Amino acid sequence: MSRNRFYKEVSIDAADGASLRRILLDGKAVKTPGGALLALPSEGLAQAVAEEWQAQATLIRPDTMILTKLANTAIDRVAPNPASAREQLVLIARSDVVCYRATSPSDLVRRQTATWNPLAAWMLDRFAVSLQSTSGLTFAEQEPSAIAALDSALSTLDAFVVAALYAAAALCGSLVIALALGERKLAPDEAFAAANLDKIYQAERWGWDEQASAKAASERAELNQISRFFELLRT
Repeated sequence: MSRNRFYKEVSIDAADGASLRRILLDGKAVKTPGGALLALPSEGLAQAVAEEWQAQATLIRPDTMILTKLANTAIDRVAPNPASAREQLVLIARSDVVCYRATSPSDLVRRQTATWNPLAAWMLDRFAVSLQSTSGLTFAEQEPSAIAALDSALSTLDAFVVAALYAAAALCGSLVIALALGERKLAPDEAFAAANLDKIYQAERWGWDEQASAKAASERAELNQISRFFELLRT
């Protein structure tokens, strides 16, 4: 929900002398929707979030502040209950888009195999996670050992990474693709293409309608911002 811009200057400073950086509006620290201090773990991310606040004109439009939204999610929702956040990610993995394969037409099957099989192999090599695939309408039941390995891998990640992973996984319908994006295995456009392989295949034959085209553009833009969030955490 938009509201009037109420500040003139945006700056950053250290949070209690720690490595965290806080965002200041006219010298006052920004709070998250949950009332916590909006404190960022890297200088690069703090600068980028400050730029989002500075870019707001007469109205503050939260929908244009994806980096701030991801940071708020990390602080308010992931950090207080990391086990619940991991559970939500594992739930997405249980019905991961890369696990559900077409039986026809043959060129779609080949495209899925060429795109998704390398991601499955990378998951096994990188995280020791082997997810089961299926064709048609059959549900792919994942092995308890795979779920345990996935939860173990996720437990090593901090709240900011997990928040970005959840945003990407929810958008793509795939934790595999989200992890590949976060680990630089896939660029944002590649992640979008992998997640929407079936839709793109159909659009190549029948075209995008206006609504679908606008939705695709919005999702691409959001994935770019999520990818940027991952990168800024490293700076």
